[in-house]
Amino acid sequence: MIANIALVCLAIAGACAAYRVLRGPALADRVVALDVGLMCLMAGVAVDAAGSGSSTSLVLIVVIAVIGFTATVAASSFIERNGPGT
Repeated sequence: MIANIALVCLAIAGACAAYRVLRGPALADRVVALDVGLMCLMAGVAVDAAGSGSSTSLVLIVVIAVIGFTATVAASSFIERNGPGT
């Protein structure tokens, strides 16, 4: 029951992040929104793993975290080189 409520809340947060990715006024806003979306995805996988009692999907959380980190570093490097307005 509580896992379903958590998943619904995470889905709403992910939808808000997707809206900010689409409507963000600057690239930095879009990068932060992508981070929030990835965090929602990671939390959703963790809630599902806790609800099912399985630990096999926890590797997926690590992979998503590594991909999110490298994407954020690459985007922030791009923003620093080209200015925040691009």
